[in-house]
Amino acid sequence: MPSIADLASQSFDAGAIDLFLCEGQPPRMRLEGEVAPAEGAPLDRQTIAEFWNECGADPENVMERDASFVIPGGRRLRVNLYRTLGLLSAVLRPIEEEIPSFEYLGLPSELLETWLKRRAGLILITGPTGSGKSTSLASCLQWINNRYHRHVVTIEDPVEYLFRSDKCYFSQREVRSDTESFSTALRSSLRQSPDIILLGEIRDEETALIALQAAETGHLVLATLHSSGVIDTMERLSNLFSDSHRESAVMLLSLHLIGVFSQQLLPRKSDGLFLAVEHLHNEAATRKWIKERKYPELLDLMHRGDSPLNCSFLRYLVAATTQEIIDKEVARSAAPNPQDFDRAMKGIY
Repeated sequence: MPSIADLASQSFDAGAIDLFLCEGQPPRMRLEGEVAPAEGAPLDRQTIAEFWNECGADPENVMERDASFVIPGGRRLRVNLYRTLGLLSAVLRPIEEEIPSFEYLGLPSELLETWLKRRAGLILITGPTGSGKSTSLASCLQWINNRYHRHVVTIEDPVEYLFRSDKCYFSQREVRSDTESFSTALRSSLRQSPDIILLGEIRDEETALIALQAAETGHLVLATLHSSGVIDTMERLSNLFSDSHRESAVMLLSLHLIGVFSQQLLPRKSDGLFLAVEHLHNEAATRKWIKERKYPELLDLMHRGDSPLNCSFLRYLVAATTQEIIDKEVARSAAPNPQDFDRAMKGIY
């Protein structure tokens, strides 16, 4: 039976972006958005248990764990270890060594550059798992690295892209290897003279509060959140806070949020993937709407299309469909509300 490292090398050389492993089942891989069989026979428990141990997780006691793993040749992988109906499982994803540019990824460079030139505030990059949030964040930091002399502290679980200091000095910290938790590392980072803090994920109230306080005290904070769009991001972030903290936290958010950038990856009509985005630039009236949690007003602003700083998924999907970049049914299924997409295709927003 080939090793998991060999399976990973073969799958990723074939163009896979994910490798799925589960004891008793043959390996599977994701190619251009679809899950397909990979080379190899069903994996036994011993093989996967040994892989868990190599990733630093005891298969007898650990339920789930994020980790990094290096295969022969030095290629780094992001790994999520988990159980499904008691069976040991894992999902592996390669981490690219070269950090892609905004142009390569299809990111709106003018918008992001406007945000990244700020010395303080909070930038949120959001989207579902597998939507490329980590790569977008890395691209943002590399843009800064090429232009400004800053101290950048990254807190990740696990560390994905490795940065080489150009103009910036990087302190990259991995949860469990270098620090106990996101909140502990974030609190500690404020004593490490950072200019910029990258937070791999906002998971709880304490982390969210410290991130807002860091933005308030003159740091540029970039963070991710698992949410499906700008409005969902606002609601999820607000709901992280207890009743006693919610009002003051939302006030901080309204004052110090720079912007929210949400993304998802969709199959193109031709080969490859298309990056669909939604973004909100926080200024003027939006501060009041965020403070008062008037989310319909924010959504209406993104729908209007009178400023390149704000855009809704709906508008973006309609434009991509009209330009025949993605199939109409793909766009409709990705829209927040398929009926709204049907109306928008007729020019009714």
